[in-house]
Amino acid sequence: MNLSYWEYKTWLSNIDFTVVGSGIVGLNCALYLKKQFPEAKILVLERGLLPQGASTKNAGFACFGSVSEILSDLRKHTEKEVLQLVKKRWEGVQLLRENLGDEQIDYQNHGGNEVFLKDQEGLYEDCLNNLDRVNSLLKPVFKADAFQTLPNSFGFKGIQENYISSPFEGQINTGKMMKTLLDKVQNSGVTILNSIGVENFVENIDHVMIKTDHFEFRTNKLFIATNGFASQLIREKVKPARAQVLITKPIHNLNIKGTFHLDEGYYYFRNIEDRILFGGGRNLDFKGEETSTFGETTLVQNSLENILRTVILPNTPFEIDLRWSGIMGMGKQKKPIVKQLGNNVYCGVRMGGMGIAIGSLIGKELANLAK
Repeated sequence: MNLSYWEYKTWLSNIDFTVVGSGIVGLNCALYLKKQFPEAKILVLERGLLPQGASTKNAGFACFGSVSEILSDLRKHTEKEVLQLVKKRWEGVQLLRENLGDEQIDYQNHGGNEVFLKDQEGLYEDCLNNLDRVNSLLKPVFKADAFQTLPNSFGFKGIQENYISSPFEGQINTGKMMKTLLDKVQNSGVTILNSIGVENFVENIDHVMIKTDHFEFRTNKLFIATNGFASQLIREKVKPARAQVLITKPIHNLNIKGTFHLDEGYYYFRNIEDRILFGGGRNLDFKGEETSTFGETTLVQNSLENILRTVILPNTPFEIDLRWSGIMGMGKQKKPIVKQLGNNVYCGVRMGGMGIAIGSLIGKELANLAK
């Protein structure tokens, strides 16, 4: 399809900043670029009809990591690095709430709980034994104990006696969050074009040529915020990781409230109104789920349904309403990649499954590279 003079002149000429990806990071990047450069012409390109990767596909956890996840991180990172990771996640959630408003994103603070299966006694004991260590480490962030033990008040079956819970963890409505963010960005004067896939780019001395699946154009600066799809455009080491999710139909008198982590965070569930949203299971087939292709597998979906039936809702009949998947960006390090790649090219990628928590902050940091 050939574009007209009017289309090029109106949408694709004199572009100061182009952002690839309209997820949490990309939209926040555009928003902060507009604040820094009010007169700039800013374009956001999105491959999907809606933000496609993980921003509209996630479970809506406003979290910073469960105890077992933090202990796992401490085996691969220094205490200082883990403290900084948690601090960034916590500050990112506060920035998200500040930017969009609790009511607009339906933020609710029912707390977060890590649930341990009966056969995970070793993991459970390890977490209990290290509770004081983790609380002491994170005290500078929360000014109080981040975690405590609470009894199994929701009637889950086949689990250890207590949860390890955090009063600081919350949940949001992912759809409301992204719609509010999209509205805010568009109202600021930023242009967003959907169903446009960026195929490659060539950097020149004072501009970047961008080739999409529909047209080519030039921009002064390019910001890549495609997270799990980043390796399709740049050389940074970001591995895609598919996350599969399902949600039940409404359940009468559902009494479960909060966010829940299971099996070192590889499974996660929560209430959303009177439904249970449940996701995870990529640890059943790491290689198979290391893909940028959306879809669900029988292996993972059967596992989700089985845990739902035997552990989470053992005495409650339920029906599955919807199933979907999202693509996260992972790596050996949990720290996101925010860097300048060339004279006029920048990236903010590899959210490590923590996009809600850190996406706003990473978008801001990415925009600040343009100074």
